[in-house]
Amino acid sequence: MRVLIAEDDRSVAAALVSALSRAGHSSTHVSRGSDILLHHHDVDAVMLDLGLEDMDGLDALHKLRAVSEVPVVVVTARGDERSTVLALRGGADDYLVKPVRLHELLARLDAVVRRYAPATTRDRLTLGRVELDAEAHRITVDGDEVTLTPNEFKLLWCLATKAGRAVSRATILDEVWADAYAATSRSLDVHLGQVRQKVPELTVTTIRGFGYRLEAP
Repeated sequence: MRVLIAEDDRSVAAALVSALSRAGHSSTHVSRGSDILLHHHDVDAVMLDLGLEDMDGLDALHKLRAVSEVPVVVVTARGDERSTVLALRGGADDYLVKPVRLHELLARLDAVVRRYAPATTRDRLTLGRVELDAEAHRITVDGDEVTLTPNEFKLLWCLATKAGRAVSRATILDEVWADAYAATSRSLDVHLGQVRQKVPELTVTTIRGFGYRLEAP
């Protein structure tokens, strides 16, 4: 298992890294909430402290849940009921108060990861006259290939796999540029304009203040 440890206390983080290693797991330590948003793609679970260097852990959890369903176990010194309720309602899968018993922590971590069934991966999609091949990064319209840049294809694939549903700008930025809150929103606008121009057979509706929806044919 690969675990992302978000903890601002380096001694606590070192103890968690050591415990995970002894249990046969690998881990990455970060101390900033913004780094969680950069590294969550590469792990199977997140251990989240609510006291981080750049933001409150509850805010980091909210931002993470806007773009990812990765399992999250909160490990914090905050034992009050309000923090527990806010974290669990905000998308945390479990909540432990420091000091924690390491064997219990590992057991709870295993339990929350098991709840998440592996996602079914699709390599090909057909949307009316348009066909997308994710493995080849290839798109055809009526059998004729359309040239898209890598990011244009990833943007279209992100919308196509959620056809008919609203997709937030944060989700698109996260999936295409691997940072939901990077300063690439202008890049998103430019890339989307190119996709609309190159593949007019598909309709992408702008949802003001939220994001976009690729209309299902």
